[in-house]
Amino acid sequence: MKKYIIAAALLIGTGAVITTSVQSCTSLATSDMGLSIIKRILLNGIDKGMGIYGNKEAFLQNNMVDKALPKELRDINSTLEKIAPSLVAKERDYIAQAAAYTVNTSKPILQDAVNSLNAQDVTRIMQGTTATQILKEKTSQQLIAAIAPKVDEKLNEYGIVKTINTALSGSNFLGSLLGRNNNTVNSGGLSKLASEQLVNGLFNIIEDYEHQNSKSLLGPFGK
Repeated sequence: MKKYIIAAALLIGTGAVITTSVQSCTSLATSDMGLSIIKRILLNGIDKGMGIYGNKEAFLQNNMVDKALPKELRDINSTLEKIAPSLVAKERDYIAQAAAYTVNTSKPILQDAVNSLNAQDVTRIMQGTTATQILKEKTSQQLIAAIAPKVDEKLNEYGIVKTINTALSGSNFLGSLLGRNNNTVNSGGLSKLASEQLVNGLFNIIEDYEHQNSKSLLGPFGK
């Protein structure tokens, strides 16, 4: 996000443009007003992400979720496409259902982190860091740890891990991918990869919302 320079004319009149200093602009940008606007952008982005995650069709059609697919899981799917293409579609469907199952866990963690943002965080945003990046730094690992058990529960409920192992039996692919002499997908490993995709996909959606809406919402701050 670009450095915020207050559009002083909109706040205290045209004549004030000449006398308003960059320092006072910075002070106002880090005030309760500026912080409140940044929080609103993030909270709205979170709501958008949760809406997508709560709707299986919207989730499956969202390219920002696809972009978040970890390399290891992408490699597994590429191999499955050659062996059992329909299984990849099933895996994606089950992960989409797992996504909906994690909404009530992820949302309060993200909301609490947004509400804890302070003037120091806003200063970083003014210096070029996106608000979403700061939110990601504060919550990413916590989110993965929180939702992984729920993702694991759903994937095991649908038996996708066992099905993948059956399809890949006899292949040396998994052993080389996971760096060990084991040609089976570990349930916890697959769930962690899926959890990483869900968390990173969510941040992709929030950051996209931030990019698309920060200009209008931060207009008085010269965004």
